[in-house]
Amino acid sequence: SGQNGARIYIFDRYGKLLKQISANGPGWDGTFNGHLLPADDYWFTVDFIEPTTALPSTFKAHFTLKR
Repeated sequence: SGQNGARIYIFDRYGKLLKQISANGPGWDGTFNGHLLPADDYWFTVDFIEPTTALPSTFKAHFTLKR
């Protein structure tokens, strides 16, 4: 909430950037260049402004895409 300027980057397990989306965008549909990606682990980073300090911050984590 309140992070309208946040940017989200999704990567495959080898670090290849698959998608960049905004916090207000429609999200990610699990595709790359129009092809469905396999069920696998993917990583993401979120660049945002820390609300308490107003400084730029990055959050990193991973998720599993299941089909």
